[in-house]
Amino acid sequence: MQELIPRHAEGAVVVDVREPDEYVDGHVPGAALIPMNDLAARMDEVPRGQPVYVICRSGARSLTSTAQLIDAGYEAYSVAGGTLGWIAAGQPIVLGTDPR
Repeated sequence: MQELIPRHAEGAVVVDVREPDEYVDGHVPGAALIPMNDLAARMDEVPRGQPVYVICRSGARSLTSTAQLIDAGYEAYSVAGGTLGWIAAGQPIVLGTDPR
């Protein structure tokens, strides 16, 4: 979490691997929604050549998804604590389907 906060302010790529109903209830501003079960089919939507921060609710799904991205050649990092940790750190969230 501590690494994502300053990187997010710099425009880091964030991929949220939760389900759509979880995303709508609150997500990191700018996070792209790609549910974990869809990641393999939608990996081309994840930018290459820059760090990608993968987030879920608490960190379990993001670990699995991060490993999948790393295996595919991405520089990916799992966000420890997930969206719950982001909120607990006092960071803003966005409600609804719009990433921003």
